[in-house]
Amino acid sequence: MYTTLISAEQLLQLQQAKTPLMVFDCSCDLTLSEAGGEMFAQSHISGAVFADLDRTLSAKGDRQSTGAQSGGRHPLPPRESMAQWLRDVGFRQGMQAVVYDRQGSSFCGRLWWMIQWLGHDAVAVLDGGLNAWTAAGGSTESGAMQALPVQQAGDFALREPLVTLLQAEQVLQNLGRPRQTIVDARANPRFKGEVEPLDPVAGHIPGALNRPFNLNLDADGKFKPAAQLRAEFEALLGARGTDTVVHHCGSGVTAIPNILAMQIAGLGNTALFAGSWSEWCSDPQRPVAKG
Repeated sequence: MYTTLISAEQLLQLQQAKTPLMVFDCSCDLTLSEAGGEMFAQSHISGAVFADLDRTLSAKGDRQSTGAQSGGRHPLPPRESMAQWLRDVGFRQGMQAVVYDRQGSSFCGRLWWMIQWLGHDAVAVLDGGLNAWTAAGGSTESGAMQALPVQQAGDFALREPLVTLLQAEQVLQNLGRPRQTIVDARANPRFKGEVEPLDPVAGHIPGALNRPFNLNLDADGKFKPAAQLRAEFEALLGARGTDTVVHHCGSGVTAIPNILAMQIAGLGNTALFAGSWSEWCSDPQRPVAKG
């Protein structure tokens, strides 16, 4: 069972051994809603299922009517509706899930985290994404995803969450207390409040530390070795305990590579504030820092 990363070679071995598994393509462009589906249709790992960030992995609209489990630009959908989608695409109990994208693992971490949130631990990120897969000789195909016949639906069942989800009220309540260390995954200019391309307010949550999510990758687009990641996070945190860490970003998506990197580094399973900056800054009563 793989729970953090899986290499292209390891995925090929699982396929050759006919291990029950399902591969999910989470490719996305935050500025073009249709781009992910177009990329998938152009080329994807053979047999992969497309997971659309806006339509499947988010519950956009009024929070009361959608039942969203977080705020922000990419609100988490209800756990049961997400479980039903997994059943609809044929996902079954005991299956290994593998998630990938072609944007430096920027978006596939969302589904990696969500599947754990639904109580299923056998889920891993394909290290290096689609590029690593094709470089290893893995097969690809083109075309849009086809709906499964009803009789082929999976039997996936919800269990207790394996990850920690925090709401804005909880983050605000613990602001400035030693029990909470906020790690912001956005690029440094956004963190400082020098630019803000997506949200109406620039800046960051007071006291937050900045760890841009792309620092977790090497020049080949794969995650750095565990020892290197551990050293970098320990340098960032200083004397702060890893059990105090709460991750966020702009909308709760690109914070997850930091959560994954800390797990790879052996630093435990840390919390996610999924509403992130887009939810935090939506209330003028919440404090904002710059610089």
